Amino acid sequence: MERARHFYGKILGLNESDVITGENGEIHWVEYDIQGQTLALAAASEQWQPHPQGGGVSLEVANLEAAIEHLKSHGIDPTMPIGDFPICRISLISDPDGNGIALHQRKSHHPDFSG
Repeated sequence: MERARHFYGKILGLNESDVITGENGEIHWVEYDIQGQTLALAAASEQWQPHPQGGGVSLEVANLEAAIEHLKSHGIDPTMPIGDFPICRISLISDPDGNGIALHQRKSHHPDFSG
């Protein structure tokens, strides 16, 4: 969990909003506030362990190239280079446990584009 907290907090720059520990003092739940929404990392039971075939998340970025360059400066290479799709551009990375993360940047004609 410490490795994941470093990745999501220090490298991705997400703000921790809650940390929950178990009876043994080990951290098993960390929440990050993303503009009023919550991303939670959990290692709460044997059924909720991180692994490469685990869940995935998509995070919107304002500048996809800058985000990828920032990650590369921390030794994190994309698992899929930037792809151009009709309403957004996407690149895939993995967190330290292999969980998939899509970074996407909306195009100006995306229905929810706000600039």
